[in-house]
Amino acid sequence: MVDETHLEELAAATRRLVRTVDGMAESVYPEPSLLPDWSRGHVVAHLALNAEGLSGALRGLTEGRSVPMYASQEARDSDIARLGTAEPEAIRSRLLGAVTDFADAVAAVPTEAWDVSIDRTPGRRAFRARSVPSMRHREVEIHHADLGLGYTRADWPATFAVLLIESMAKREHEEPLTVHATDLDRTWHFDEGGPTVSGSAADLGWWLTGRGDGEGLTCDQGALPRIGAW
Repeated sequence: MVDETHLEELAAATRRLVRTVDGMAESVYPEPSLLPDWSRGHVVAHLALNAEGLSGALRGLTEGRSVPMYASQEARDSDIARLGTAEPEAIRSRLLGAVTDFADAVAAVPTEAWDVSIDRTPGRRAFRARSVPSMRHREVEIHHADLGLGYTRADWPATFAVLLIESMAKREHEEPLTVHATDLDRTWHFDEGGPTVSGSAADLGWWLTGRGDGEGLTCDQGALPRIGAW
């Protein structure tokens, strides 16, 4: 089973996202988001298609079939490009339907299926089904902030900031690094040694995904280390 508390936090994050998207005027969809080369429409499209991909994979598990999240990386990219420039109502409706389907797909997964692997694309980058809620949680909270419509990393619940930092700590990094969340008095080591970067958990999480310029952070060795894009 997956953590019910985590599912509740994901559901709350999804409701916040839906409220923001419901309030988006049609004129803001083609405007730039905080992500390079993506409009706000592209961000909402990605969030819809991500939910659809995960839902399809989970339904496959429920039915005893192996279904990848995306048919291919190229198909994933082209689908975002196409939907991201569609009429705003089409993008909005796609997201609303996708988040409902995702919740239904999660609820239908048999207990024994949560340990089954899912391919992101056929034959590549498999992940455990039980990772899906945390994966989707990151997508929802981070890309909600990427819309640049008033919801920022400062609005993230502390539990999500911790989840994000812990997931980033599992990635490969060019150099050792330590991060210290001053608001939570918690420290994470990305391998031993290296500089220590300090700041709020939300600021750390945002920076660790390759976003922003490190505003609000300090490093005990001067300049902040370089972080690759998430």
